[in-house]
Amino acid sequence: MRTTTLTDERCHPVDFDDTPDEAAYRARVRAALAEHADELVHLDAGEEAADPREQEQALRRTQRVLAEAGLVGVAWAAEHGGQGGSLAQQAIVGQELARARVPSLINHIGIGMCGPTVIAHGTPEQHERYLARLLRADDVWCQLFSEPASGSDLAALRTTAVRDGEDWVVNGQKVWTTLAHVADFGILLARTDPGRPKHAGLTMFVLDMHAPGVTVRPLRQMGGQSDFNEVFLDDVRIPDGERLGEPGEGWRVALTTLLNERVAVGGGGNDLGLSVEALARLAADRLPGLPADRQVLARQALGRAAVAALANRYTGYRRLTAISQGGLPGPEASAGKLAGTAAAKLVADAGVRLLGDDAVFAVGPGDDDAGRWQRNQAWLPGIAIAGGTDEVLRNIVGERVLGLPPEPREDKHRPFHATGSRA
Repeated sequence: MRTTTLTDERCHPVDFDDTPDEAAYRARVRAALAEHADELVHLDAGEEAADPREQEQALRRTQRVLAEAGLVGVAWAAEHGGQGGSLAQQAIVGQELARARVPSLINHIGIGMCGPTVIAHGTPEQHERYLARLLRADDVWCQLFSEPASGSDLAALRTTAVRDGEDWVVNGQKVWTTLAHVADFGILLARTDPGRPKHAGLTMFVLDMHAPGVTVRPLRQMGGQSDFNEVFLDDVRIPDGERLGEPGEGWRVALTTLLNERVAVGGGGNDLGLSVEALARLAADRLPGLPADRQVLARQALGRAAVAALANRYTGYRRLTAISQGGLPGPEASAGKLAGTAAAKLVADAGVRLLGDDAVFAVGPGDDDAGRWQRNQAWLPGIAIAGGTDEVLRNIVGERVLGLPPEPREDKHRPFHATGSRA
């Protein structure tokens, strides 16, 4: 691998090309995907099968096959059921899955966000109970954070958990919960002490999504799919043994989830299923057929999208290189998530522009490629919210990366019940 050394002392060497070992690993991944091709689902990003239930089962089987081939949890430690590999190897697997048109793992939230949280804050019993099944998609996971009145201000959440003997009784509502409609378990952030400041009175739990009192209602998105859900919790009992971390330490536990989420959602240089290579192929096919005036605009959009996507990819490689050398996901991941979603929007918009009139008229069964770009353009606004809105992420970058003064927060040190947001 050729290594480019950056002169900024805060940066790490950036590896753009495969080393001989990585090239050999890529070849093994490609061979494994070819060997198991008939057992895997093949769909483009955002594409859905006719029967959602059948698709769910097929995606679970796909992840199980990939796990048995050693292609899931690549960077997880072997003691937790992973492969003990590097983040570079994990990135290679992601690239090869996209190349083979194998969609994102159905349990990507479990692997990228919930699993690392359980590993960092769970007990050995919880590790034994959950992690192997999570990797195989025997259990699909979700994260129950956002609420109708506390999305961007997560610490203002109102869902309560009250101790009752060996259980906690939970009441409240969550919303925008991705995959809740198919999830078996989730990590739940709830308020356990409203007499403390809002960040200090929270506790994290593992929630059985099939427990009595849990109601899930899918939300229809403008792209036609239902990835998000609202979840109602009515007197749901959670054993104390399903707590992650100590009571009142939920915010610290949640930060583990959020930092990993921002790396997973665009912050690691991934293209969110919208690769610049796919855009280039579309351009080669579509540009010659556009009128001259539209060609000019399409070429400009194509150039902007390509520059943004490649810059995000290589900056993500630098971030992954730092983490692989022992660093932890930090506030820089917020900048990466901002850049990743912005680049993906430019790629999707350029793809739709290249479609010309086909982007306006109804897409039929024979127009799968055209439909792919339309679906992704409609899908991306939701991804821009996931893991923190642009405004929240800019605040994090400003305060924690650039050292700017924080915004005034009058409620930060007051008891939660005294802020007017009564739990």
